[in-house]
Amino acid sequence: MATETLTIGKALNTGLRRALENDPKVIIMGEDVGKLGGVFRITDGLQKDFGDQRVIDTPLAESGIIGTAVGLAIRGYRPVCEIQFDGFVYPAYDQIVSQVAKMHYRSGGKLSIPMVIRIPFGGGIGAVEHHSESPEAYFAHTAGLKVVTCANPQDAYVMIQQAIYSDDPIVFLEPKRRYWEKGQVDLDAPLSDAYPLHSARVVRPGTDVTVLAYGPMVRTCLEAATAAAEDGRELEVIDLRSLSPLDLTAAYESVKRTGRVVVVHEAPSNIGLGAELAARITEECFYSLESPVLRVTGFDTPYPASRVEEEYLPDLDRVLDAVDRTFGW
Repeated sequence: MATETLTIGKALNTGLRRALENDPKVIIMGEDVGKLGGVFRITDGLQKDFGDQRVIDTPLAESGIIGTAVGLAIRGYRPVCEIQFDGFVYPAYDQIVSQVAKMHYRSGGKLSIPMVIRIPFGGGIGAVEHHSESPEAYFAHTAGLKVVTCANPQDAYVMIQQAIYSDDPIVFLEPKRRYWEKGQVDLDAPLSDAYPLHSARVVRPGTDVTVLAYGPMVRTCLEAATAAAEDGRELEVIDLRSLSPLDLTAAYESVKRTGRVVVVHEAPSNIGLGAELAARITEECFYSLESPVLRVTGFDTPYPASRVEEEYLPDLDRVLDAVDRTFGW
């Protein structure tokens, strides 16, 4: 078994490389993905090894990137589009919502759109405006799209390949401030044995409070769980992994044991994923709840200037404060 220590960024690069090797119909396209290897170097070395017909430097035109990929997908290719930063996806939103999400339904199931839209998302890197967005709710709300996000190198390596081999269009959100975090990756395990793409996972068992998170907030919640344990409280942390479709089986089972829930995400709270999670948990687990479902999120403002972004982002203290409040009822 070939297990290596990789960063999330390198795990994504390795997964993309494996997909390119295994299927000649896989192509990568986006701004600066070729010669430069992407601004975060996620596609580093791929154009050199697979050529500029399979790793394609596109013009700075997100709508054109996605529109071109739709045609390629209809013709049997499996395009992987990189949107350079989360805030750059909006020019492509019309193509994603009006074409990518609807083509299978529009054709009565005759056409598939096997494409992946990679988006580095979230804040915490000291960037300027349009570089630290959390747009997941827009896409999770759109029928016809699937939305997933990874939180560790093993998932990054496996999930990007699973997304590419899916016949459905998938928005693949990458937690950009976690790109450099390291973990063990099993490079030899067959994808057929891998954890399902659209399943949540318990990443830390606990008995007192259920904490739901995804993407960059998973690590924050794990750190909060470690701190809470010093005070005698055991938090069960669940990495949702898939935002559409949502898999809440593990969450329901957890809530029926703990009776308390905290949902954490970087995006603003208003009509965010947290609201949907709270509604579903309340419907399914009402008689098990000892307190309301609480949310720890970004604030309902545009993402702030980098010098104050740490005041905006959910952190360990805000998570622990919410945990404390769940015991106040």
